[in-house]
Amino acid sequence: MTSSHVPLLSASCICAVFPYLIGMMMKLTLVQDQAIQALTAGIVGAETFDRLFAGIRFDKLDDTMLYAFARDEEIASDIEDSYAPYIAAVATQVLDTQVDVVVVMPKVLQ
Repeated sequence: MTSSHVPLLSASCICAVFPYLIGMMMKLTLVQDQAIQALTAGIVGAETFDRLFAGIRFDKLDDTMLYAFARDEEIASDIEDSYAPYIAAVATQVLDTQVDVVVVMPKVLQ
């Protein structure tokens, strides 16, 4: 069979054969979670980290969005509003992939 007789894959076939190419959902490992926490603590300082970030869990990466869970809605909002750019920069280093958006949700939504 010559190369001119090889059928081309359509987009729907590629999705079926290579489902990991659709989206980039990645569950973070414990080591990745803790590395992001440690580097974030170094940036924000011990007092702020203990007050806001106690119990945070960096959970998964979906394309360039990092999802995290904080202890309650108020804390989640404070972290997202005040520290998302710093967390994105740290996560980009730790995960070796671009993180543009950090979404912090309360643990009750987990």
